[in-house]
Parts: sequence; structure tokens; C-alpha cells
Amino acid sequence: MGLEKLRLFRDVVQHHSISKGGRANGITQSAASQQVQEMEKQLGAELLDRSTRPFTLTPAGKLYLDYCRDMLRRHDEFEIELHRLEQKISGTVRLAAIYSVALSEMSEIEARFSARFPGATLQVSYLRPERVYEAVAEDQADLGLVSYAESSRNMVALPWRDEEMVVAIAPNHRLAQCKSVTANALAGEAFVGFDEDLPIRHDIERYLRDRRVTVDVVLHFDNLQMIKEAVAHGAGISIMPKRVMREDLAHGRLLALPLRPAELYRPVRIIHRRRKVFSEVTGGLLALLREES
Repeated sequence: MGLEKLRLFRDVVQHHSISKGGRANGITQSAASQQVQEMEKQLGAELLDRSTRPFTLTPAGKLYLDYCRDMLRRHDEFEIELHRLEQKISGTVRLAAIYSVALSEMSEIEARFSARFPGATLQVSYLRPERVYEAVAEDQADLGLVSYAESSRNMVALPWRDEEMVVAIAPNHRLAQCKSVTANALAGEAFVGFDEDLPIRHDIERYLRDRRVTVDVVLHFDNLQMIKEAVAHGAGISIMPKRVMREDLAHGRLLALPLRPAELYRPVRIIHRRRKVFSEVTGGLLALLREES
């Protein structure tokens, strides 16, 4: 049925009157009544109980009203979004991200952003976590992507995704034949960790401490790329988000062993200043990122 009939039925019910519903749609009571009858004939069900005054909805009528409202709402949302696209939103949005948001992944985000907002520009900076906070706080970036962020008096942290952490090993490691491991299996292993000032290190240490597991930290770095290189060259094992290992896994440089039970995740959040006024293009990027979450 066309949108006109859906709108007519919604208005007839809303006004509790066929004549008022018809008037709202620019047609006579007779025409409105005839169209409602045609709807009932097409659906093979009575929509209005006309034995009462004013009429009441039958169970089929209630179901059809929900359908009408849903279809009309979706149509209105479509027209709004189409209008926004036709306006060709322009401008620049600045995004600061931690290094471990992979370049390949950011390329996918940039491609979706460009397709949705062809007249706008996305500028991405890769920074250490503390610099992401500074860039957002000092308005050098509109949005930030950082792990372990929490909302504060001046900053809002929105959920983006929780990344499962796994054990990263070289393909020739003694655990390579395992499909998964428990924390106890890591006891005494040479371990490549993160620098002490990074939240991810404290989270991993807490996880191991709660299970009374001690590892031998032989190296530590401030970024995941160096940790992955050390593990690939046999310096030790590590624990890291599986998502950042996608290319290494595809090329066979590293193996990822799930921890069982799976209880360790890295929370990555979207941050912005609490009273930040978003431009249309910044709001568009935020909506795009939240779709993924």
C-alpha cells in the first residue's frame, strides 16, 4: 500500500474519526471511509470495530497501526538523511587515535567517512595515549580514540568497543599446538610487556596477579608494534588485543591463543570535551564511529 493510505489510517486512528482523518489528508469523509474499507479488503481483516462510538481498533487494526507508524517513521528518517547528503556537508574533522588503532582499520573508517561525506575532510593523528587526551583537551582534535578512558569533569568517554585480549606467541613456540590456554600455562614464561605508565600493563598485571601467576618480564615497550616484533623474533610471549594482530596472523608471523575463560578485554573509547559544540561534520564522524560500537 502507498504511503498516502498508511498516513490516512494513522490519522483516522489518531483523530478517532474517519471524517477528521480524511480532512487531515485533504479528502472527504466518504473517500476516507472507502479507502479504509479497501485496506480491509486487501488485508482480508477488519481493522476498525464500528459497533462502538467512537470506533475502536480490532487486534488486526492495532497490528496494522504499528506497521503504519513504523513505515512512516522510517520514510521520514530516510528523507532527512537524504536531505543531509544532498546538502553536501563540508568542513574538516580532526581525530586523534592511539597507535594501536591499526592503519588498515583507520583506512576503512576513512573510506566510509568519505563515502558518506564526500565534501568533508578527515584528519587523523596517531599519538601516545596521554597526547590523545591533551589534543582533545586543548582543542587540537575534535574526537579521540583511546583505551581505558573514563568520563571526568571535563571529558566525556563514550563506548566504542571492547577488544578481546589473547596470548601472542611466535609460530615455533612450545605452546603453538594449543588452541587456547589458561593463565596458569603462562607461569614462568619470558614475557614482553608494556611500559609501566600504560593502563594496559596494569590491567594485565592485575589479571595475572588475581590468578597467582608470575611471568618473567624480559622486555617492555610503549607501543604494540615493538612488542609484536619482539614476540615474532622469539624474545618471549605477550598478552595483547587480538584485533591489532590481524595482519600478523594473516601472514603467519604470530599466533593468537585465546585465554580461557575469556575474561580480559581492552576497552577502547571515544573521547571529547564535555562542553564541546560539534560541527555537523564532527557529529557525522561520531555517529559513524558509534554505529560500529
